[in-house]
Amino acid sequence: MKDTPTHPMPVLHARGISKFFPGTIALDDVDLRLMPGEVHALLGENGAGKSTLIKCLTGAYRRDAGTLMLDGQDVAPGSTADSQLLGIGTVYQEVNLLPNLTVAENLYLGRQPMRRGFIARRRMNAQARDVLAGYGLDIDPAEPLTAYSVAIQQVVAIARAVEMSGKVLILDEPTASLDRDEVQLLFGVIRQVKARGLAVVFITHFLDQVFEISDRATVLRNGRVVGECLLRDVTQRDVVTMMLGRQLEAQVKTRDTGRPGKTLLDIKGLGKRGMIAPFSLTIREGEVVGLAGLLGSGRTETANLIFGAVPADHGQVLLRGREIGLRNPRDAVAHRFALCPEDRKIDGIVGDLSVRDNIILALQARQGWMRPIPRAKIEEIAQSYVRALDIRLASLDMPIRLLSGGNQQKALLARWLATNPDFLILDEPTRGIDVGAHAEIIALIEQLRADGMALLVASSELEELVAYSTRVIVLRDREQVSELTGDQITPDNIINAIATEDAA
Repeated sequence: MKDTPTHPMPVLHARGISKFFPGTIALDDVDLRLMPGEVHALLGENGAGKSTLIKCLTGAYRRDAGTLMLDGQDVAPGSTADSQLLGIGTVYQEVNLLPNLTVAENLYLGRQPMRRGFIARRRMNAQARDVLAGYGLDIDPAEPLTAYSVAIQQVVAIARAVEMSGKVLILDEPTASLDRDEVQLLFGVIRQVKARGLAVVFITHFLDQVFEISDRATVLRNGRVVGECLLRDVTQRDVVTMMLGRQLEAQVKTRDTGRPGKTLLDIKGLGKRGMIAPFSLTIREGEVVGLAGLLGSGRTETANLIFGAVPADHGQVLLRGREIGLRNPRDAVAHRFALCPEDRKIDGIVGDLSVRDNIILALQARQGWMRPIPRAKIEEIAQSYVRALDIRLASLDMPIRLLSGGNQQKALLARWLATNPDFLILDEPTRGIDVGAHAEIIALIEQLRADGMALLVASSELEELVAYSTRVIVLRDREQVSELTGDQITPDNIINAIATEDAA
Protein backbone atom coordinates (compact mmCIF):
# COMPACT_ATOMS: atom_id res chain seq x y z
CA MET A 1 0.00 0.00 0.00
CA LYS A 2 2.99 2.31 -0.51
CA ASP A 3 2.30 5.47 -2.47
CA THR A 4 4.28 8.12 -4.25
CA PRO A 5 5.07 10.98 -1.82
CA THR A 6 2.94 14.07 -2.34
CA HIS A 7 5.82 16.29 -1.16
CA PRO A 8 9.44 16.22 -2.32
CA MET A 9 10.92 15.91 1.16
CA PRO A 10 9.54 14.90 4.58
CA VAL A 11 9.90 17.45 7.35
CA LEU A 12 10.90 14.53 9.59
CA HIS A 13 12.22 11.23 8.28
CA ALA A 14 13.10 8.37 10.64
CA ARG A 15 15.00 5.53 8.98
CA GLY A 16 15.84 2.11 10.38
CA ILE A 17 14.98 3.03 13.97
CA SER A 18 15.62 0.16 16.37
CA LYS A 19 15.34 0.00 20.13
CA PHE A 20 16.26 -2.95 22.32
CA PHE A 21 15.43 -3.72 25.94
CA PRO A 22 16.69 -6.76 27.87
CA GLY A 23 15.08 -9.77 26.20
CA THR A 24 12.89 -7.60 23.94
CA ILE A 25 13.14 -5.98 20.52
CA ALA A 26 10.81 -3.01 20.96
CA LEU A 27 11.48 -1.48 17.53
CA ASP A 28 12.99 -3.31 14.57
CA ASP A 29 14.17 -1.24 11.58
CA VAL A 30 11.23 1.20 11.65
CA ASP A 31 10.80 3.91 9.01
CA LEU A 32 8.49 6.90 9.43
CA ARG A 33 8.18 9.90 7.12
CA LEU A 34 6.17 12.95 8.12
CA MET A 35 5.14 15.41 5.43
CA PRO A 36 4.54 19.12 6.08
CA GLY A 37 0.86 20.04 6.13
CA GLU A 38 -0.28 16.44 6.72
CA VAL A 39 -1.92 14.65 9.62
CA HIS A 40 -0.20 11.28 9.92
CA ALA A 41 -1.89 8.58 12.01
CA LEU A 42 0.41 6.19 13.88
CA LEU A 43 -1.55 3.00 14.49
CA GLY A 44 -1.07 -0.36 16.14
CA GLU A 45 -2.33 -2.55 18.93
CA ASN A 46 -0.92 -2.58 22.46
CA GLY A 47 2.79 -3.44 22.36
CA ALA A 48 3.14 -2.58 18.68
CA GLY A 49 5.86 -0.01 19.44
CA LYS A 50 4.04 3.33 19.04
CA SER A 51 5.07 4.81 22.39
CA THR A 52 8.65 3.58 22.05
CA LEU A 53 8.94 5.14 18.59
CA ILE A 54 7.63 8.49 19.83
CA LYS A 55 10.11 8.43 22.73
CA CYS A 56 12.94 7.75 20.27
CA LEU A 57 11.81 10.65 18.08
CA THR A 58 11.59 13.08 20.99
CA GLY A 59 14.78 12.15 22.83
CA ALA A 60 13.10 10.44 25.78
CA TYR A 61 14.84 7.23 24.65
CA ARG A 62 18.20 6.91 22.94
CA ARG A 63 17.74 4.86 19.80
CA ASP A 64 20.03 1.84 19.31
CA ALA A 65 20.10 2.10 15.51
CA GLY A 66 18.83 4.30 12.72
CA THR A 67 18.90 7.94 11.67
CA LEU A 68 16.60 10.90 12.22
CA MET A 69 16.48 13.65 9.60
CA LEU A 70 14.72 16.97 10.26
CA ASP A 71 14.41 19.24 7.21
CA GLY A 72 17.09 17.12 5.57
CA GLN A 73 19.57 17.50 8.45
CA ASP A 74 20.71 14.68 10.74
CA VAL A 75 19.51 15.35 14.32
CA ALA A 76 19.90 13.47 17.60
CA PRO A 77 17.77 14.98 20.39
CA GLY A 78 19.11 13.89 23.77
CA SER A 79 15.99 14.94 25.67
CA THR A 80 12.46 16.19 25.15
CA ALA A 81 13.77 19.72 25.73
CA ASP A 82 16.22 19.18 22.86
CA SER A 83 13.42 17.98 20.59
CA GLN A 84 11.36 21.09 21.38
CA LEU A 85 14.29 23.32 20.46
CA LEU A 86 14.63 21.41 17.20
CA GLY A 87 10.94 21.93 16.41
CA ILE A 88 9.28 18.71 17.64
CA GLY A 89 6.49 19.19 20.19
CA THR A 90 4.39 16.55 21.96
CA VAL A 91 0.99 16.74 23.65
CA TYR A 92 -0.19 13.75 25.70
CA GLN A 93 -3.61 12.48 26.75
CA GLU A 94 -2.95 13.70 30.29
CA VAL A 95 -2.36 17.41 29.75
CA ASN A 96 1.23 18.12 30.82
CA LEU A 97 0.59 21.67 32.01
CA LEU A 98 0.49 23.23 35.47
CA PRO A 99 -3.09 23.50 36.74
CA ASN A 100 -2.19 25.99 39.50
CA LEU A 101 -1.07 28.59 36.91
CA THR A 102 -3.15 30.74 34.58
CA VAL A 103 -3.74 29.93 30.93
CA ALA A 104 -1.24 32.61 29.86
CA GLU A 105 1.37 31.47 32.37
CA ASN A 106 1.11 27.93 31.00
CA LEU A 107 1.28 29.15 27.43
CA TYR A 108 4.47 31.16 28.04
CA LEU A 109 6.05 29.18 30.87
CA GLY A 110 9.82 29.57 30.65
CA ARG A 111 9.64 32.33 28.04
CA GLN A 112 7.46 34.99 29.65
CA PRO A 113 7.74 38.54 28.29
CA MET A 114 9.70 40.66 30.79
CA ARG A 115 9.81 44.34 31.72
CA ARG A 116 12.44 45.71 34.08
CA GLY A 117 13.11 42.27 35.52
CA PHE A 118 9.47 41.42 36.13
CA ILE A 119 6.93 39.44 34.11
CA ALA A 120 4.95 41.79 31.88
CA ARG A 121 1.60 40.21 32.73
CA ARG A 122 -0.57 42.63 30.76
CA ARG A 123 1.48 42.06 27.61
CA MET A 124 1.61 38.29 28.25
CA ASN A 125 -2.16 38.10 28.66
CA ALA A 126 -2.72 40.17 25.51
CA GLN A 127 -0.37 37.98 23.50
CA ALA A 128 -1.99 34.83 24.88
CA ARG A 129 -5.44 36.12 23.94
CA ASP A 130 -4.27 36.75 20.37
CA VAL A 131 -2.63 33.31 20.09
CA LEU A 132 -5.70 31.48 21.39
CA ALA A 133 -8.03 33.52 19.18
CA GLY A 134 -6.09 32.10 16.25
CA TYR A 135 -7.33 28.67 17.36
CA GLY A 136 -10.93 29.83 17.74
CA LEU A 137 -10.82 30.24 21.53
CA ASP A 138 -12.30 33.34 23.18
CA ILE A 139 -11.31 32.82 26.81
CA ASP A 140 -9.73 34.89 29.55
CA PRO A 141 -6.02 33.94 29.65
CA ALA A 142 -5.72 35.40 33.16
CA GLU A 143 -8.02 32.68 34.53
CA PRO A 144 -6.53 29.51 36.13
CA LEU A 145 -6.12 26.64 33.68
CA THR A 146 -8.47 24.51 35.81
CA ALA A 147 -11.32 26.94 35.09
CA TYR A 148 -11.63 25.36 31.66
CA SER A 149 -12.56 21.94 30.27
CA VAL A 150 -10.08 19.23 29.36
CA ALA A 151 -10.67 20.00 25.68
CA ILE A 152 -9.68 23.65 26.11
CA GLN A 153 -6.67 22.58 28.18
CA GLN A 154 -5.67 20.34 25.27
CA VAL A 155 -5.92 23.32 22.89
CA VAL A 156 -3.74 25.38 25.23
CA ALA A 157 -1.19 22.53 25.32
CA ILE A 158 -1.24 22.33 21.50
CA ALA A 159 -0.83 26.11 21.19
CA ARG A 160 2.14 26.00 23.56
CA ALA A 161 3.74 23.11 21.66
CA VAL A 162 3.26 24.84 18.29
CA GLU A 163 4.61 28.16 19.57
CA MET A 164 7.67 26.45 21.06
CA SER A 165 8.30 23.95 18.28
CA GLY A 166 6.71 24.80 14.97
CA LYS A 167 7.72 21.90 12.71
CA VAL A 168 6.28 18.63 14.06
CA LEU A 169 3.39 18.22 16.50
CA ILE A 170 2.84 14.79 18.09
CA LEU A 171 -0.59 14.19 19.63
CA ASP A 172 -0.69 11.05 21.79
CA GLU A 173 -4.30 9.94 22.46
CA PRO A 174 -5.54 13.55 22.68
CA THR A 175 -9.23 12.63 22.35
CA ALA A 176 -9.39 9.75 24.85
CA SER A 177 -11.17 11.83 27.52
CA LEU A 178 -13.25 14.07 25.25
CA ASP A 179 -16.89 13.92 24.21
CA ARG A 180 -17.99 14.28 20.59
CA ASP A 181 -18.35 18.08 20.63
CA GLU A 182 -14.96 18.47 22.31
CA VAL A 183 -13.38 16.18 19.72
CA GLN A 184 -14.69 18.44 16.96
CA LEU A 185 -13.25 21.48 18.75
CA LEU A 186 -9.87 19.76 18.87
CA PHE A 187 -10.10 18.68 15.22
CA GLY A 188 -10.70 22.29 14.22
CA VAL A 189 -7.44 23.21 15.94
CA ILE A 190 -5.59 20.33 14.27
CA ARG A 191 -6.79 21.51 10.87
CA GLN A 192 -5.47 25.00 11.61
CA VAL A 193 -2.10 23.59 12.67
CA LYS A 194 -2.01 21.51 9.49
CA ALA A 195 -2.81 24.60 7.40
CA ARG A 196 0.25 26.30 8.90
CA GLY A 197 2.39 23.60 7.33
CA LEU A 198 3.25 21.54 10.41
CA ALA A 199 3.49 17.78 10.24
CA VAL A 200 1.02 16.34 12.78
CA VAL A 201 1.29 12.83 14.25
CA PHE A 202 -2.06 11.56 15.53
CA ILE A 203 -2.07 8.52 17.80
CA THR A 204 -5.46 7.07 18.69
CA HIS A 205 -7.43 3.83 18.87
CA PHE A 206 -10.56 5.41 17.36
CA LEU A 207 -10.54 4.53 13.66
CA ASP A 208 -13.48 6.80 12.83
CA GLN A 209 -11.39 9.73 14.06
CA VAL A 210 -8.36 8.53 12.10
CA PHE A 211 -10.29 8.57 8.84
CA GLU A 212 -11.94 11.89 9.65
CA ILE A 213 -8.82 13.92 10.42
CA SER A 214 -5.80 12.06 9.00
CA ASP A 215 -4.25 12.05 5.53
CA ARG A 216 -1.77 9.22 5.87
CA ALA A 217 -1.15 6.31 8.25
CA THR A 218 1.73 4.12 9.32
CA VAL A 219 0.78 0.83 10.99
CA LEU A 220 3.08 -0.93 13.46
CA ARG A 221 2.83 -4.51 14.62
CA ASN A 222 5.27 -6.23 16.98
CA GLY A 223 7.81 -3.43 16.65
CA ARG A 224 7.86 -3.38 12.83
CA VAL A 225 6.17 -1.31 10.15
CA VAL A 226 3.60 -3.42 8.31
CA GLY A 227 2.23 -0.69 6.09
CA GLU A 228 2.12 2.99 5.15
CA CYS A 229 -0.84 4.26 3.16
CA LEU A 230 -2.83 7.26 2.08
CA LEU A 231 -6.12 6.86 3.92
CA ARG A 232 -8.15 7.99 0.92
CA ASP A 233 -6.97 4.82 -0.85
CA VAL A 234 -7.93 2.27 1.81
CA THR A 235 -10.87 1.22 3.96
CA GLN A 236 -11.12 0.76 7.70
CA ARG A 237 -11.20 -2.96 7.05
CA ASP A 238 -7.81 -2.74 5.33
CA VAL A 239 -6.34 -0.89 8.31
CA VAL A 240 -7.79 -3.31 10.87
CA THR A 241 -6.36 -6.21 8.88
CA MET A 242 -2.90 -4.63 8.96
CA MET A 243 -3.15 -3.93 12.69
CA LEU A 244 -4.24 -7.44 13.60
CA GLY A 245 -2.22 -9.29 10.96
CA ARG A 246 -5.08 -11.61 10.09
CA GLN A 247 -5.79 -13.27 6.79
CA LEU A 248 -9.47 -12.76 6.13
CA GLU A 249 -10.40 -16.32 5.44
CA ALA A 250 -13.69 -17.51 6.84
CA GLN A 251 -13.09 -20.20 9.42
CA VAL A 252 -16.25 -21.99 10.43
CA LYS A 253 -16.08 -23.76 13.75
CA THR A 254 -16.27 -27.52 13.50
CA ARG A 255 -16.09 -28.14 17.24
CA ASP A 256 -19.31 -28.64 19.17
CA THR A 257 -19.39 -25.96 21.89
CA GLY A 258 -22.25 -27.70 23.62
CA ARG A 259 -25.60 -26.32 24.69
CA PRO A 260 -25.47 -23.52 27.30
CA GLY A 261 -27.33 -24.07 30.54
CA LYS A 262 -29.49 -21.80 32.65
CA THR A 263 -29.10 -18.04 32.68
CA LEU A 264 -26.51 -17.04 35.29
CA LEU A 265 -26.21 -13.29 34.68
CA ASP A 266 -28.63 -10.84 33.14
CA ILE A 267 -26.97 -7.45 32.70
CA LYS A 268 -29.32 -4.60 31.79
CA GLY A 269 -28.19 -1.15 30.65
CA LEU A 270 -24.94 -1.24 32.61
CA GLY A 271 -22.63 1.65 31.79
CA LYS A 272 -20.48 4.52 33.00
CA ARG A 273 -20.41 7.98 31.48
CA GLY A 274 -17.19 8.75 29.68
CA MET A 275 -16.02 5.13 29.86
CA ILE A 276 -18.46 2.68 28.29
CA ALA A 277 -21.87 3.14 26.70
CA PRO A 278 -24.76 1.28 28.41
CA PHE A 279 -24.93 -2.36 27.37
CA SER A 280 -27.08 -5.40 28.05
CA LEU A 281 -25.75 -8.93 28.13
CA THR A 282 -27.02 -12.35 29.14
CA ILE A 283 -24.49 -15.00 30.19
CA ARG A 284 -25.43 -18.63 30.74
CA GLU A 285 -23.82 -21.52 32.56
CA GLY A 286 -21.50 -23.54 30.33
CA GLU A 287 -20.98 -20.64 27.92
CA VAL A 288 -17.93 -18.66 26.80
CA VAL A 289 -18.84 -15.14 25.68
CA GLY A 290 -15.98 -13.53 23.78
CA LEU A 291 -15.30 -9.80 23.74
CA ALA A 292 -13.63 -8.59 20.53
CA GLY A 293 -12.46 -5.16 19.45
CA LEU A 294 -9.37 -3.07 18.97
CA LEU A 295 -7.42 -1.73 21.92
CA GLY A 296 -9.44 1.15 23.35
CA SER A 297 -12.75 -0.29 22.13
CA GLY A 298 -13.97 -0.96 25.68
CA ARG A 299 -13.08 -4.62 26.27
CA THR A 300 -11.25 -4.07 29.55
CA GLU A 301 -13.72 -1.41 30.66
CA THR A 302 -16.59 -3.87 30.16
CA ALA A 303 -14.80 -6.53 32.23
CA ASN A 304 -13.96 -4.09 35.03
CA LEU A 305 -17.51 -2.72 35.14
CA ILE A 306 -19.05 -6.18 35.50
CA PHE A 307 -16.52 -7.09 38.21
CA GLY A 308 -17.13 -3.89 40.17
CA ALA A 309 -13.54 -2.70 39.75
CA VAL A 310 -15.14 0.43 38.26
CA PRO A 311 -18.55 1.35 39.70
CA ALA A 312 -21.34 1.76 37.15
CA ASP A 313 -23.44 4.91 37.25
CA HIS A 314 -26.51 3.25 35.75
CA GLY A 315 -27.91 -0.18 34.94
CA GLN A 316 -28.45 -3.36 36.95
CA VAL A 317 -27.04 -6.86 37.25
CA LEU A 318 -29.24 -9.87 38.00
CA LEU A 319 -27.65 -13.07 39.30
CA ARG A 320 -29.94 -16.06 38.79
CA GLY A 321 -32.86 -13.64 38.51
CA ARG A 322 -32.09 -11.56 41.62
CA GLU A 323 -30.58 -8.08 41.43
CA ILE A 324 -27.20 -7.71 43.11
CA GLY A 325 -24.99 -4.73 43.91
CA LEU A 326 -21.46 -4.61 42.52
CA ARG A 327 -19.95 -1.58 44.22
CA ASN A 328 -16.44 -3.05 44.31
CA PRO A 329 -14.54 -6.29 43.60
CA ARG A 330 -15.26 -7.53 47.11
CA ASP A 331 -18.97 -7.64 46.25
CA ALA A 332 -18.16 -9.51 43.04
CA VAL A 333 -16.00 -12.09 44.80
CA ALA A 334 -18.73 -12.61 47.40
CA HIS A 335 -21.09 -13.53 44.54
CA ARG A 336 -18.49 -16.00 43.18
CA PHE A 337 -17.17 -13.80 40.38
CA ALA A 338 -13.50 -13.94 39.42
CA LEU A 339 -11.32 -11.73 37.20
CA CYS A 340 -7.88 -12.37 35.73
CA PRO A 341 -6.82 -8.86 34.61
CA GLU A 342 -5.13 -7.83 31.38
CA ASP A 343 -1.88 -6.67 33.02
CA ARG A 344 -0.92 -9.54 35.30
CA LYS A 345 2.26 -7.83 36.53
CA ILE A 346 0.54 -4.63 37.70
CA ASP A 347 -3.03 -5.70 38.52
CA GLY A 348 -2.60 -9.45 39.11
CA ILE A 349 0.40 -11.01 40.79
CA VAL A 350 2.09 -9.72 43.93
CA GLY A 351 5.64 -10.15 42.68
CA ASP A 352 7.53 -10.49 45.95
CA LEU A 353 5.07 -12.92 47.54
CA SER A 354 5.58 -16.63 47.08
CA VAL A 355 3.72 -18.64 44.46
CA ARG A 356 1.84 -20.32 47.31
CA ASP A 357 0.70 -17.00 48.81
CA ASN A 358 -0.36 -15.70 45.40
CA ILE A 359 -2.50 -18.77 44.73
CA ILE A 360 -4.30 -18.58 48.06
CA LEU A 361 -4.76 -14.81 48.10
CA ALA A 362 -8.33 -14.50 46.72
CA LEU A 363 -9.69 -17.41 48.75
CA GLN A 364 -8.23 -16.00 51.96
CA ALA A 365 -9.59 -12.54 51.16
CA ARG A 366 -13.09 -13.92 50.60
CA GLN A 367 -12.97 -15.90 53.84
CA GLY A 368 -11.65 -12.91 55.78
CA TRP A 369 -8.21 -12.16 57.15
CA MET A 370 -9.37 -12.82 60.72
CA ARG A 371 -10.05 -16.45 59.77
CA PRO A 372 -6.73 -17.69 58.37
CA ILE A 373 -6.79 -20.83 56.25
CA PRO A 374 -4.79 -23.61 57.95
CA ARG A 375 -1.25 -24.02 56.61
CA ALA A 376 -1.84 -27.65 55.65
CA LYS A 377 -4.93 -26.68 53.65
CA ILE A 378 -3.02 -23.89 51.88
CA GLU A 379 -0.30 -26.36 50.91
CA GLU A 380 -2.86 -28.87 49.66
CA ILE A 381 -4.67 -26.27 47.51
CA ALA A 382 -1.47 -24.84 46.07
CA GLN A 383 0.00 -28.25 45.26
CA SER A 384 -3.21 -29.43 43.63
CA TYR A 385 -3.33 -26.46 41.25
CA VAL A 386 0.37 -26.68 40.47
CA ARG A 387 -0.26 -30.26 39.33
CA ALA A 388 -3.57 -29.57 37.59
CA LEU A 389 -2.28 -26.57 35.61
CA ASP A 390 1.27 -27.86 35.21
CA ILE A 391 2.80 -24.75 36.81
CA ARG A 392 6.53 -25.19 36.43
CA LEU A 393 8.50 -23.91 39.37
CA ALA A 394 11.43 -24.75 41.60
CA SER A 395 9.44 -24.34 44.81
CA LEU A 396 6.15 -22.99 46.08
CA ASP A 397 8.24 -20.68 48.27
CA MET A 398 9.85 -18.86 45.35
CA PRO A 399 8.68 -15.30 44.57
CA ILE A 400 6.14 -15.45 41.76
CA ARG A 401 7.99 -12.72 39.82
CA LEU A 402 10.69 -15.31 39.09
CA LEU A 403 8.28 -17.50 37.12
CA SER A 404 7.92 -17.23 33.34
CA GLY A 405 5.01 -15.21 31.98
CA GLY A 406 3.01 -18.32 31.15
CA ASN A 407 3.48 -19.82 34.59
CA GLN A 408 2.56 -16.52 36.25
CA GLN A 409 -0.64 -16.54 34.22
CA LYS A 410 -1.44 -20.10 35.25
CA ALA A 411 -0.78 -19.24 38.90
CA LEU A 412 -3.16 -16.30 38.57
CA LEU A 413 -5.80 -18.62 37.11
CA ALA A 414 -5.14 -21.00 40.01
CA ARG A 415 -5.80 -18.15 42.48
CA TRP A 416 -9.29 -17.64 41.11
CA LEU A 417 -10.13 -21.28 40.44
CA ALA A 418 -9.35 -21.95 44.10
CA THR A 419 -12.37 -19.76 44.97
CA ASN A 420 -14.61 -22.14 42.98
CA PRO A 421 -16.20 -19.32 40.95
CA ASP A 422 -19.47 -19.52 39.07
CA PHE A 423 -18.41 -16.76 36.68
CA LEU A 424 -14.85 -16.23 35.41
CA ILE A 425 -13.71 -13.14 33.50
CA LEU A 426 -10.44 -13.45 31.57
CA ASP A 427 -8.89 -10.31 30.07
CA GLU A 428 -6.22 -11.21 27.47
CA PRO A 429 -5.47 -14.58 29.12
CA THR A 430 -2.79 -15.63 26.60
CA ARG A 431 -0.94 -12.33 26.05
CA GLY A 432 2.84 -12.53 26.34
CA ILE A 433 3.16 -16.23 27.08
CA ASP A 434 4.92 -19.03 25.25
CA VAL A 435 3.26 -21.36 22.77
CA GLY A 436 3.02 -24.31 25.17
CA ALA A 437 1.34 -22.33 27.96
CA HIS A 438 -0.86 -20.67 25.34
CA ALA A 439 -2.30 -24.03 24.24
CA GLU A 440 -2.75 -25.18 27.85
CA ILE A 441 -4.76 -22.11 28.80
CA ILE A 442 -7.03 -22.45 25.76
CA ALA A 443 -7.60 -26.10 26.66
CA LEU A 444 -8.41 -25.02 30.24
CA ILE A 445 -11.00 -22.50 29.01
CA GLU A 446 -12.70 -25.21 26.99
CA GLN A 447 -12.64 -27.60 29.94
CA LEU A 448 -14.13 -25.04 32.34
CA ARG A 449 -16.92 -24.35 29.86
CA ALA A 450 -17.59 -28.06 29.46
CA ASP A 451 -17.77 -28.34 33.26
CA GLY A 452 -20.57 -25.77 33.32
CA MET A 453 -18.73 -22.60 34.28
CA ALA A 454 -19.76 -19.29 32.68
CA LEU A 455 -16.88 -17.34 31.18
CA LEU A 456 -16.38 -13.90 29.66
CA VAL A 457 -13.12 -13.69 27.69
CA ALA A 458 -11.72 -10.46 26.24
CA SER A 459 -9.02 -11.09 23.67
CA SER A 460 -7.33 -9.54 20.64
CA GLU A 461 -6.51 -13.06 19.40
CA LEU A 462 -9.34 -13.63 16.94
CA GLU A 463 -8.60 -17.28 16.21
CA GLU A 464 -8.80 -18.02 19.92
CA LEU A 465 -12.19 -16.36 20.25
CA VAL A 466 -13.42 -18.31 17.24
CA ALA A 467 -12.13 -21.56 18.73
CA TYR A 468 -13.84 -21.45 22.12
CA SER A 469 -16.62 -18.82 22.08
CA THR A 470 -20.29 -19.70 21.95
CA ARG A 471 -21.01 -16.01 21.24
CA VAL A 472 -18.79 -13.04 20.39
CA ILE A 473 -19.66 -9.47 21.35
CA VAL A 474 -17.87 -6.91 19.17
CA LEU A 475 -17.05 -3.51 20.65
CA ARG A 476 -16.10 -0.33 18.88
CA ASP A 477 -15.42 3.12 20.33
CA ARG A 478 -16.57 1.99 23.81
CA GLU A 479 -19.90 0.52 22.81
CA GLN A 480 -21.25 -2.83 21.69
CA VAL A 481 -21.87 -2.85 17.95
CA SER A 482 -22.52 -6.50 17.05
CA GLU A 483 -23.18 -9.97 18.43
CA LEU A 484 -22.07 -13.04 16.48
CA THR A 485 -23.31 -16.56 17.10
CA GLY A 486 -22.82 -20.03 15.63
CA ASP A 487 -21.34 -20.10 12.14
CA GLN A 488 -21.22 -16.29 12.13
CA ILE A 489 -18.18 -16.49 14.45
CA THR A 490 -15.26 -16.19 12.02
CA PRO A 491 -12.22 -13.89 11.99
CA ASP A 492 -13.57 -12.31 8.80
CA ASN A 493 -16.92 -11.44 10.37
CA ILE A 494 -15.31 -10.11 13.55
CA ILE A 495 -13.00 -7.81 11.57
CA ASN A 496 -15.90 -6.62 9.43
CA ALA A 497 -17.89 -5.79 12.57
CA ILE A 498 -14.94 -3.91 14.07
CA ALA A 499 -14.33 -1.92 10.90
CA THR A 500 -17.90 -1.24 9.75
CA GLU A 501 -19.45 1.88 11.22
CA ASP A 502 -23.01 0.58 11.09
CA ALA A 503 -22.09 -2.91 12.33
CA ALA A 504 -24.91 -2.91 14.83
